[in-house]
This record gives sequence, C-alpha cells and structure tokens, in this order.
Amino acid sequence: MRRIVGAIVWGVVGTGVLVLLVAAVRYRKNNACKGIRIEISGPSAGLFVDKKGIGDLLITNGVGKNENRPIQSFNLRRLETALEKNVWIERAQLFFDNNGILRVNVVERQPVARVFTSDGSSCYIDSTGVQLPLQEKVQARLPVFTGYPAARIRLQGRDSVLTRDILRLSDLIRQDSFWSAQVAQVNIRADRTFELMPEVGSHRVTLGDGGDIEGKFHRLFVFYREVLSRTGFDKYSRIDVSYAGQVIGIKKGSEESRYDSVQGMNNIRQLILSAQQLQQDTLRQNIRPLERSTVTEQSLGTYDMVPDSPAVGHTEPAAVTPGGNVTAARAMHQRSVKHQADHKPVVPARKPRAVMRRQP
Repeated sequence: MRRIVGAIVWGVVGTGVLVLLVAAVRYRKNNACKGIRIEISGPSAGLFVDKKGIGDLLITNGVGKNENRPIQSFNLRRLETALEKNVWIERAQLFFDNNGILRVNVVERQPVARVFTSDGSSCYIDSTGVQLPLQEKVQARLPVFTGYPAARIRLQGRDSVLTRDILRLSDLIRQDSFWSAQVAQVNIRADRTFELMPEVGSHRVTLGDGGDIEGKFHRLFVFYREVLSRTGFDKYSRIDVSYAGQVIGIKKGSEESRYDSVQGMNNIRQLILSAQQLQQDTLRQNIRPLERSTVTEQSLGTYDMVPDSPAVGHTEPAAVTPGGNVTAARAMHQRSVKHQADHKPVVPARKPRAVMRRQP
C-alpha cells in the first residue's frame, strides 16, 4: 500500500509540474514583448560598438523597440546570427525573461594590435587573429606592427605562424607596463623576424623569430638595467637578443667601420679577379705579364750592361732577358735618350773676326 500511495503521489506531482510548465510556455508565447534590454560585455565593452548600433541592427532585422509583438513571433536564432555578422561582435545571445523583456547580451571583440600591411593599409586584429577595421571615433593605444607581408591577415597557410607570433608578442607587450611604454613599434623583416623600435633611445633591438619571446625580453630588460642605465640609451646602435643566453650590443660607429671593411674586401676581391682575367688574356697572346718583367736590383745583375762602340752613340743598350724579350724599363730608357738626342739644341758655328795689324 505504501508503494502504491507513493507512486500515486509522485504521479500527481509530476503531472502538476508538467501542467504548470505547459501553461507558462503558452503564457510566454501568447504574451507580448514588453521591451528590449541590451548589455555589452568584454574587455573593451562599448568602445567600438554601442547600444544604439545594436538597436539599429535589431530594427533592420524586423525588431522594434516596443512593438508589443507576441513573443512567439520572434526568431531569436536568426537575430543572433544577424548580430554576429557584425565584425565587432564576437558572440550574441538573445532570450526573454519572466517579465517579457527581450534580453540582448553581446560580447565585443577586443583588438590587441594594429598592423600595417604590405599594400600600405592598416587594421586591428583581435585575440583570435580576426582582422578588424579602424574606427574614426576611437583610436586604441595598441602595439604597432609594420611590414606584414600580405594584404590581409592570414590565419592559415604560410603567414599563419607569423600571425600567431604577432599575437604572442602583442600580448606580452600589453601585459607589461614597462614594455607598453618603451616599445614604439615592431618592424617585420622580409625573413619574418622582428625588430623593435624603442621610445627611449636611438638603438634598434633585433628579436629574431617568435620563439622564446619571454626569454628575449628578459635578457633585454637585464641589459637595460645593468648596462644602458650606466652608459645611456644612445651609446649602442643595435642590440641583438635573438641568440639564446646572449645579448650582443653594437656601439655607434661600429656598423660604419664594418661596412667600410666589407666594402674594402669586396674591392680587393674585384681587383684580384680582374688581375686573373688580365693574366689569362696575356697568356693567350704569348706576352709575359708586366709583373714578370719588372726590373729589380737583383735581376739587373744578370743582364749585359756593357755599352756598345762609341760609333753607335751614347744610347745605352737595352737589357735583354734570357728569353729574348726587351724589358719595359730598358725600352722606356731608350725612348727617353732618343727623345733627348732629337731635341738637343744646335749651336751655330762662330764666324772668324777680322784683325788689323798694329802700326809700327
């Protein structure tokens, strides 16, 4: 009997609850909308999208502010999809409360960085890498990245790794008050590595790729604290923290000296190549190179330096190498002597004068 009575009681209670639920659902469906309440949440709530903009979107999709329409005439799922088409709305949730008020809860996207692309345009990106347009009425203070290699932010493919590195780097900068004030912008090089431009100091910081970002910034902060705090922020032109466990500082003027030395080495290599090419051309013509015919004090002892008969003239004989070729020095000497002989001034013959005999 107890089991039977218990079953009957629970059956009556369940039936009553079911009837109440059905009555409540019918009441809500037959009841009219009493109004709309919009709430915006997120880290930057109401900064890039406001309640008026959301209300306009609802009106565009057939929802008035106080139309007194039946609740069952609202397609809440379609309204949520329409709101989420707005690029600044990450998520939307719509429902009616017990008072017949349409509750519109919107989660706004949070921009985390401003990126300048290769075509010269700029945009925001949120924490998931979604590209967001700029707002004329609001200018967010965010880390700036320049030189993004594509015209649009890519979440897949080759540049997707670069996009994730930008998000990690931007997140670290924004969460640290020191780096938020010190980092002016981050340049993206052609090899997909990063270079920092600081607010204080004329140096540049080479970060390398997006690996070990925390360790690189820690080494850079230690270098600032232990070195630049004593020497000044303008002593070094470049600081490299891309190598694990190392900080490389290049003083001002060192880059110019290095450039000059590299340019000098390139010039020397070019001269060597030109000399080798000249030597190859000389060998093809069976002419000895100039450096092999150079006359030195030691080589002059092997030549016949005895002059010829005086009848020949004062021109010294040209030195002849064992191979029979006249050296460049002796040939030049012959031309010089001949030139002097040809241009020697001619002295006219003196005429005899008449002499009178003395009178006795």
